Amino acid sequence: MLRLLFVGDSMTIGSTGEHTWRHRMWQHLRASYGGPFQIVGPRETLHDKTADAPVSYAYAPDVEPAFPRRHLAGWGEGWLHMAPLIGETVREQRADLLLVSLGLIDLGFYTDAEQTAANVREFVDEARAANPKVALAILPVIPNVRARTDPSFAAEVDHFNELLAKTVADLDTDRSPLLIASVPESYDIDLDTYDGTHPNASGEHKLAGAFADAMHQAWDLGEPYSG
Repeated sequence: MLRLLFVGDSMTIGSTGEHTWRHRMWQHLRASYGGPFQIVGPRETLHDKTADAPVSYAYAPDVEPAFPRRHLAGWGEGWLHMAPLIGETVREQRADLLLVSLGLIDLGFYTDAEQTAANVREFVDEARAANPKVALAILPVIPNVRARTDPSFAAEVDHFNELLAKTVADLDTDRSPLLIASVPESYDIDLDTYDGTHPNASGEHKLAGAFADAMHQAWDLGEPYSG
């Protein structure tokens, strides 16, 4: 049984009324993964913008009741916040595959590229302490609308993504494989987000596709994304 854990920030938890890319990935795996799998995680809710809290269960109306809503994602949370949580979560949930999309909030508010990369290492160490065979697929930071008008922030995003690639290459092992998903070449923050940061429906499909294609190419897991 493959136990998959989504880890992320506001782009992953989603907000009231959304499908989330988690839902798109679940649909893809249900159609293409050749064995049993389970979505795990300690949280289920969406972020409610009115309440400014993760208290909403109102996913998009056409989200299937069978969709497992579990995750470890939070609005305004990054590597800094998740590193202390991931060991206990992996242990309790018995997760063996982590799909991770983090870093934008770190660089925007908390840590520079070097510090954020150090938190990536702590995250991986803690996850492996809980499960020495855990696998991780990680999405680089996608520059958002702020990067257009803030050159220093754009440079920090680029620097972190370079450090992330080096960190993943350094930490990757046969026993506990790590891989970097590629940001979709066609990803356009004007077309694939609703506010310059958070994915709309087309963005959700492209984020799910980035993970699905990377895992298929690197690990022969599932099929190429066709959502």
